[in-house]
Amino acid sequence: MDLIKLNAKLRETSGKGAARQLRQNKKIPAIVYGGKNDPVMLSLDANDFDKIIRDNGSTGLFFNLNIDGKAGKDKIVMLKDIQMDTFSMYYLHIDLHEIDMDTKVTITIPIETIGASKGVEAGGVIQIIRRELDIVCKPADTPNAIQVDITDLDIGDSLHVEDIDLGEEIEIPHEVDFTIITVSAPTAEEEEIDEDEDLLEEGEAGEDADSADADAETADTDTSKE
Repeated sequence: MDLIKLNAKLRETSGKGAARQLRQNKKIPAIVYGGKNDPVMLSLDANDFDKIIRDNGSTGLFFNLNIDGKAGKDKIVMLKDIQMDTFSMYYLHIDLHEIDMDTKVTITIPIETIGASKGVEAGGVIQIIRRELDIVCKPADTPNAIQVDITDLDIGDSLHVEDIDLGEEIEIPHEVDFTIITVSAPTAEEEEIDEDEDLLEEGEAGEDADSADADAETADTDTSKE
């Protein structure tokens, strides 16, 4: 688990007007809850938080949260929710959850594929059905990503959630053995395009041969005239 430094300031006002004023000043309203204390209202710097998201994505993030720059007052928190304006794409509100390092948490982790599928090399198409998975583990055991080796996947093969083993410390909760990745055969449309390209190449080759024959006949005619 990697901890990302996150600075915040306490805020004492709430409501739509106060939140709007914060956003106008390039701040994001936030709240941290959990632990043994009451929820705490915060404000985050919008530029700093946006850079964190751009560099790390928005899943599986843990922060070393420092409030008002007070030494020894850091909290270990996880990103629980981001609310955004769907039109302007700016942050409306951030939910943070204080965590106990000895207590298991449920967190969403991205999936990364490694290796080159032999099915893709044979002309198949890889389809990633799930790009993220929920896992349950202690914060210290949380991986940055779930790496899945697809080297042995051939055309028609699939990888299911039960095929992934993350060890005894990490659980993937699921009721159904759902598909994560599959390698399918080329579509009929792709095959038709390949056939059309082959026919086009054959046609061009025939035209080149006819052109060469015509040039040869012309040359013979010119020679006979001489």
